[in-house]
Amino acid sequence: MFLLSPEKMIQRPIPITYQHRVAFTHGAFDRKNHTLCDLIAESTELGGAAKVLVLLDSGVAEGNRGLAEQISQFCNVHADVMNLVSPPMEMIGGEGCKNDWSLVEKIWQAIECHKICRHSYVIAIGSGAFIDLAGFAAATAHRGIRFVRMPTTTLSQGDGGVGVKNGVNYFGKKNWVGTFSVPFAIVNDLDFLKSLPERACRDGIIEAIKVALIRDADFYHFLKDNAASLGRLETKPLEVAIRRSAENHID
Repeated sequence: MFLLSPEKMIQRPIPITYQHRVAFTHGAFDRKNHTLCDLIAESTELGGAAKVLVLLDSGVAEGNRGLAEQISQFCNVHADVMNLVSPPMEMIGGEGCKNDWSLVEKIWQAIECHKICRHSYVIAIGSGAFIDLAGFAAATAHRGIRFVRMPTTTLSQGDGGVGVKNGVNYFGKKNWVGTFSVPFAIVNDLDFLKSLPERACRDGIIEAIKVALIRDADFYHFLKDNAASLGRLETKPLEVAIRRSAENHID
């Protein structure tokens, strides 16, 4: 076997630093809420409005009537920052969406059709599985388009939706095709939790308990002390639990 001697190789470390932004808000598409447009405005180098493609989980659209129109109106109000290239694209969500490769191609086709480039933004609003799918499509188009995650469940806002993994299922195997890609930003709109079924709302509490046991004793005691309130899904302790869970996942 022929091996290059060290003096015949070039070896250098390549340090790369990413900014991991996670914002918490209420009513992200209220025209007076500047969370999303401020994030985009501070990183738009070309001047003028950045192109934005919005992907919307059909289940979220069903549970939040008028959301697609609200998003369009929001972008119209902030047209100096965000150029919405089309009405929000509603696509099937849920775990099953990750088994449908045609959905990846559909997102790629929209990116190509609307000339979305590396200075543009893809915003995905939906469950963790939907964001996994959309994130994979965004990460592989043009070697990576700026991607904004807007998770809509307690589980995705406190766990999977705030991470850097994207993937789809292939060969009958979960996440067989995927990427590690730091999103441009994550915007956790806590108002989406109001439309969740009770069982889905509890999913994030279960994950919070797990991460607290592993990483954060103080957080565990908070969950224990507020168990009755969390059991009733009271808004304030639930929101604190999600935020603390998210903090532990991105540390």
